[in-house]
Amino acid sequence: MTVESVFPRLEALLPHVQKPIQYVGGELNSTVKDWDACDVRWALMYPDAYEVGLPNQGVMILYEVLNEREGVLAERTYSVWPDLEALMREHDVPQFTVDAHRPVKAFDVFGLSFSTELGYTNMLTALDLAGIPMESKDRGLDDPIVLAGGHAAFNPEPIADFLDCAVVGDGEQAVLDMTEIIRAWKAEGRPGGRDEVLLRLARTGGFYVPRFYDVEYLPDGRIGRVVPNRPGVPWRVSKHTVMDLDEWPYPKQPLVPLAETVHERMSVEIFRGCTRGCRFCQAGMITRPVRERSITGIGEMVERGLKATGFEEVGLLSLSSADHSEIADITKGLADRYSEDKVGLSLPSTRVDAFNIDLANELSRNGRRSGLTFAPEGGSERIRKVINKMVSEEDLINTVATAYGNGWRQVKLYFMCGLPTETDEDVLQIGEMAKNVIAKGREVTGTNDIRCTVSIGGFVPKPHTPFQWAPQLSAEDTDARLTKLRDSIRNDRKFGKNIGFRYHDGKPGIIEGLLSRGDRRIGAVIRAVYDDGGRFDGWREHFSYDRWIACAEKGLAGTGVDVDWYTTRERAYEEVLPWDHLDSGLDKDWLWEDWQDALEEVEVEDCRWTPCFDCGVCPQMDTHIQVGPTGKKLLPLTVVKS
Repeated sequence: MTVESVFPRLEALLPHVQKPIQYVGGELNSTVKDWDACDVRWALMYPDAYEVGLPNQGVMILYEVLNEREGVLAERTYSVWPDLEALMREHDVPQFTVDAHRPVKAFDVFGLSFSTELGYTNMLTALDLAGIPMESKDRGLDDPIVLAGGHAAFNPEPIADFLDCAVVGDGEQAVLDMTEIIRAWKAEGRPGGRDEVLLRLARTGGFYVPRFYDVEYLPDGRIGRVVPNRPGVPWRVSKHTVMDLDEWPYPKQPLVPLAETVHERMSVEIFRGCTRGCRFCQAGMITRPVRERSITGIGEMVERGLKATGFEEVGLLSLSSADHSEIADITKGLADRYSEDKVGLSLPSTRVDAFNIDLANELSRNGRRSGLTFAPEGGSERIRKVINKMVSEEDLINTVATAYGNGWRQVKLYFMCGLPTETDEDVLQIGEMAKNVIAKGREVTGTNDIRCTVSIGGFVPKPHTPFQWAPQLSAEDTDARLTKLRDSIRNDRKFGKNIGFRYHDGKPGIIEGLLSRGDRRIGAVIRAVYDDGGRFDGWREHFSYDRWIACAEKGLAGTGVDVDWYTTRERAYEEVLPWDHLDSGLDKDWLWEDWQDALEEVEVEDCRWTPCFDCGVCPQMDTHIQVGPTGKKLLPLTVVKS
C-alpha cells in the first residue's frame, strides 16, 4: 500500500519556523524510490539537527548502500528543532523523512546512528513524534524495528528499553544482512510476529536484542551477570568488521546540502581503525584493526565525488589521516591533479609526530593556508605517558617551529582535562607548552604576530578502552583546574594576549559519563529528562545539568546507586561491566593490563610496526592489519584542467 507524503501538511507550518529549508529535502544526489516496488524500507536518522546530521559519513554511506539494492529503499530523517516540534504536535504531523516526507512509522526499520550519547533524548523525541511506542515492549507487529548503531552502540544498555536491536561495528554489510532476514520473514507472512524476526536477528550472533537478555544485580548495585533468556541466543554478540574498503567505495554520490552545514566539503575515508593505542580513545580501540583504502581507490573516489557534487574541498578522513602509509603520494597526487581547479585538501587534527612540512604544503597548495591543529592531549610528559600519547614537548616545539618558519601564523592545540592520575601541575603545563610554542614562533619568524589557541575538553572514560575502569573527575574539580590554568595564562604579560583559551565546563562531561558507562537503570533517567523537556543535549544552549541531576535523583531512587556511582567511582577488575557481553574483539585481560601500564606510566608502541601485543582483535574477529605501500600511483595520472 502506497504511503502518502505528509508534505502538504508540513508545508503550511514551515513559514513559522527558523531555517525551513532544512526540512524540504531534494538535495543533489538524494534518492526517492517507488514505495510499492520495494519490500524492505529503512528510515535512517542521525539524531541531531540537519546541519550536523546531513554531513555524517556513516549515515550517508548506509543510505547509498541500501538504495543500490533492488527492492530496498532508504530515506533520511533528522531531529526537528523545538519550534517545529511544537507545531507538529499541534497539527498532528508525524516525524517525517526529508526525501519523500513519508511518516517514519511506516518503515520496516528505524535506524539511528549515535556518535555521542547526548543524542538519546532526541531519539525519544523522534519516536514520540513518529507515533512509535517509546519502549520496545509496547510495540506491535506494524511498528518499525528500532535499531541503534554507531560508536555509542558499543554500550547500548542505557537505551535498552527503547531499542529493539543494536549493531556494533561497521554497518555496510550488517544492514544488508539485516535486510535479507527481514525480507525473508516478510515473504513468509511475518510468522511468529515481532519476536520471531528479532530472534532470527539475535541468533546470527551479530545483532544484539536487549529483550532477549536479563540483567541480574548484586546487593551493592553492581551487575551480577547478563543472561540470555531465549534458546539459541548467544552469550556474547560480535562486532561487524569490513575488511576490504576498496570493495565499499561509498559514498559514490555524496549528498550536497541545501542549507549551511557544519562541514562544507566532500569527504573520503582513507582508512579505518587505529593502533596508536591512545588509552582514552574509544574510536581507536573499537575500530581495530587498521584497514587502508588503496591509493587508487582514494583517487577514484575523489574524482567521482567531485564530479557528483561540485565541492571545492576534499576532506581526507580517518582517526589519524597522516598515518596512511602512502599519505605523501596521496596528497601530492591530488594537489597535482586538481591544481588548476583550486580544489583544497584537508585532514582532521594531525598528530605532531606524523606531521611534516611537505605534507602541510601539499594540503594548502590549492586552498587557503589556515591554522594548523595538533592534539597533544596532555600538558605534561608524565600524563602523555599515562594516556600513551607518545609525543614529547621537544617534538611539538620543533614541529611548530617548522610550520611558523614556512609561513603559518596560527596553531591550535587540543588537550583534555581530568585524565587518570592527573594533577593541577599537569594541567598548568598546558599553559607552559602554549607559551613555549609562541616563544619559538617569535624566534623563528622575528615577529610578535604569532597566535596559539588552546582548546580543552573534559575527559570521559569510555567502554572498551583501558580507561573503562577509571574514575571520572568531578565537574567541580574539572572547573577548578581549568580556572587555575586560565588565570595562569591571562596573568602572563609576555604571552597571555597571544594565547586563545577555549574550554568546556565539566558538567556536560559528567552527564556524558553517566550515559557512556551506564546500565539499564539509566533508561529511567533518560525518559525523565525527555518528559521534562530535554532536547538537543549536545548543544550548550539547550543542555541543562540541573535537569539531568534532578531527573537522575528521581530515576535512580531506590536503586542504591547515583550519578557519582556511575561516574567518579573506580571499577575493579572482577566487576561485570554493562557492555561485557558485547564483543569488540578486545581481550578484557589485555585492556586491564594496559590500564595497569597507564598507572605505571608505561608506553606501548603502535602494533602496525612492531610485534603483536595480543589485544585480541585479529584472531577474535578473523581479521588482520591492512597497510601499504601498494607501489601504485594515484589514478588517473593526467592533470585535470577545467
